[in-house]
Amino acid sequence: MATGRTSAEFTAALRARERLIGYWSLLDSPIAAERLARIGYDYLAFDAQHGLFGYQGMLNNLLATDTKGSTAVGMVRVEANDLTYIGKALDAGATAVIVPLIDNAQDAADAVAAVRYPPLGRRSYGPMRAQLRIGPNPADTHEQTAVLAMIETADGLANVEAICATPGLDGIYVGPSDLRLAIGGATSTDPSVQEEFEQALARISKAAESAGIAAGIHNADGASAARRLAEGYTFATVAADVVHLQKIATSHLEAARGGAR
Repeated sequence: MATGRTSAEFTAALRARERLIGYWSLLDSPIAAERLARIGYDYLAFDAQHGLFGYQGMLNNLLATDTKGSTAVGMVRVEANDLTYIGKALDAGATAVIVPLIDNAQDAADAVAAVRYPPLGRRSYGPMRAQLRIGPNPADTHEQTAVLAMIETADGLANVEAICATPGLDGIYVGPSDLRLAIGGATSTDPSVQEEFEQALARISKAAESAGIAAGIHNADGASAARRLAEGYTFATVAADVVHLQKIATSHLEAARGGAR
């Protein structure tokens, strides 16, 4: 079985723009997270914005990710660009936070400040669980903890170069559903804006490359993730547990019905 990276190793790889592949979780199921963490993914991302997690669920799933045999670190998409939400996710042991709805460089700077302790930022000191896997010292935390800004709005796309240039930002993360709506799509998968969507993705990855930061993107499946990595994105997430559970269960039901005579 592959050996997982420590928080320090993961964050260093992320900042070095090495290729990383993760899996997205919406379900509050530590048992599922424990199994997913052993497959070989570099990270598990727990969605506290749209997923089915309360604080205790987030904490329990981060704990499950750190069990023996895990190859993954835990990452959290926080509810909002808020000092309290970001601090609680980090105190619970998240190696990285994905901050949604970043519209401009000031939003990105606020997210960075929420992740860093003074004098670099505004994070309140109280790493209740994080000190067990990273340590109690702010300098170690700054070295080993990453902050990622979501690019998913019209303003975020318009200001992506300035966002990527924000001091202390480790990377950006594309939310393709919201981004497609932001550029005029009627639905989150509207094919009529595909050309504009691809142009937006190219602009975003180029902005991150120019700034020397990581560029990540959400994907429905592994093949899509491979495509985006080949196009210049440095990390990609396959999504998501609740969707895949329904798909595989449906496929087995259809096979069983088709085989019944």
